[in-house]
Amino acid sequence: VQLQASGGGLVQAGGSLRLSCAASGRTFSTYAMGWFRQAPGKEREFVAAVSRGGGITYYADSVKGRFTISRDNAKNTVYLQMNSLKSEDTAVYYCAATFNSDPTKRGEYDYWGQGTLVTVSS
Repeated sequence: VQLQASGGGLVQAGGSLRLSCAASGRTFSTYAMGWFRQAPGKEREFVAAVSRGGGITYYADSVKGRFTISRDNAKNTVYLQMNSLKSEDTAVYYCAATFNSDPTKRGEYDYWGQGTLVTVSS
């Protein structure tokens, strides 16, 4: 499985961005998808995840109510809509795929994309 994240960029605080992650292969709908982020000098942290069918979503407390994860299995793509962005959201954002049961845990993921940089200016 290969994952390609895109959509990052520079945005002012309070603005919005939508990240996309395109997956290769025909088995996209068999794994849960997640977004993680890593700020300079910090560990990679969980942001959001979505179940195989898209019906169950998970969010970190820090983004709940501002970010929305979704997926389109027909397009092999997962999205992260980010609204009301804050300077503390600045990070490299990674998408990842997992066959395992807890999509909130970084160690459960099998495949990772290359990351896309989001910079929020205050």
